[in-house]
Amino acid sequence: CNIIGSSVYIPLYAATFRVSFPIASQTSSYPNLCFGLGTILLIPMYMKFGRRPTMLFSQLLYAFGTLGCAVANDYNSFLACRIIVALGSSVCEALPVQCVNDIYFLHERGKRISYYTVALCLGGIGALPAGYMLNAAPHNHKLFFYVHFAFAMALFIATFFLVPETMYKRKVRMSPPSSVASDEALHEKHAHVAAQAVDTSHVNTANVELSGPAVQPARHSYVSTLKPWSGVDPDIQFFGMILRSFSYFFVPQVLWVITSFGIYIGCAALAFNYTFPILIVQPPYLWTQSSAGLLAIAFIIGYGLSIPFANSSDRLAARLTVKNNGIREAEMRLGVMLPAMLVGPAGLVVYGMVAQKQLHWVGLFAGVAMLDWSALFYFTFTLAYAMDAYNANMSEMLIAMNIGKNAISFGLGFSLLEWIMEKGYATIIAGAFAGVLLINNLMLFVFMWKGKSIRVYLSKTWLAKMHGSRAVRGEVA
Repeated sequence: CNIIGSSVYIPLYAATFRVSFPIASQTSSYPNLCFGLGTILLIPMYMKFGRRPTMLFSQLLYAFGTLGCAVANDYNSFLACRIIVALGSSVCEALPVQCVNDIYFLHERGKRISYYTVALCLGGIGALPAGYMLNAAPHNHKLFFYVHFAFAMALFIATFFLVPETMYKRKVRMSPPSSVASDEALHEKHAHVAAQAVDTSHVNTANVELSGPAVQPARHSYVSTLKPWSGVDPDIQFFGMILRSFSYFFVPQVLWVITSFGIYIGCAALAFNYTFPILIVQPPYLWTQSSAGLLAIAFIIGYGLSIPFANSSDRLAARLTVKNNGIREAEMRLGVMLPAMLVGPAGLVVYGMVAQKQLHWVGLFAGVAMLDWSALFYFTFTLAYAMDAYNANMSEMLIAMNIGKNAISFGLGFSLLEWIMEKGYATIIAGAFAGVLLINNLMLFVFMWKGKSIRVYLSKTWLAKMHGSRAVRGEVA
């Protein structure tokens, strides 16, 4: 909401700080980049020091960065505070997904990730109240950030009292010696479905126990869950995790998540939020600047219509698993993405052509809604697919994902307004951006056809051995 929702103020920023529209748009472009870069530190932090303390720290950073935006009086200090806001809020790019992995089983994750994605994407509706705040404070963007600071502190308080630590060090339960042979035979029988080899020789023996009657750990009291610290995990290599995360750029499933998020955000979300506030106040539309936030209605329609499909990939995968004699393959969830593969690029074509030919504003809303409907499928199910396919070190994978996707969206959105002013809406949005998105979406066929072969091949490479040697116990599904 804070990163993209305030883009409705781009014309106001330009007038207030006496800069051009492209320079004013950088108050969203640079924060968008830092939104991903912040995970380089925050993800190792929540693995080393716990989910809860990292979440509380990042929310305080986010809240006071927002307050800084409200009191800043020049462009440079305002941009610096916007970057602080992005660094603090970047935890929401990874930590909710980590918590889903901590709490839910394999067959439940697709639905929960869908809910998370909808909540994350609906942050764009912040443009709606942001626009109408101009009526209460004409020619002043500060009211938006004061209100946002109040909500940020309310969120911090709610998190403190309602969100416990989800990191849990599970003991590895091993069979007695008499059953080792049968276990090895079973492992050989199902080896063909393994995506990678995981070496557990590094696991601390304190976390290993022989199988037997399960011991139920004592339940923590509510008061004990309120402590803002969670201890330090000595097994986590803070800087090693950062360095190893870059190796996930060589994993095709992870790279597809990166390009899907990056292109949908850069070619679509930023394109809409940058261009609509400028386009809609000009002839033939002549809307007021405070009405520019009404584009959020299209976001609500698009994402709202996609919510009924939130658990569609889980249902499809469960059905195909039954037909496959109970053996689950990561690619089984991908079939539900086929309609979205074409609807998204079509939405960009609709928006670009309507903007170029200055047709009825309903066409602009229709293009945005189509794109957002498609985006939820690609945001949710590519991520769930990568988690299913290659999850020995999900935290390191999330670092690579967030760095990559925000770098791509930053590159696509940085000079967006200059490109459009030079080439036009049809050429850039309906032509170039729609084409790039279509190429990315067509990769769906590649992974449906050869996804398993890619996983089997990678399981025999140095890459899998390196990831497996540092596998985090409890993250492997």
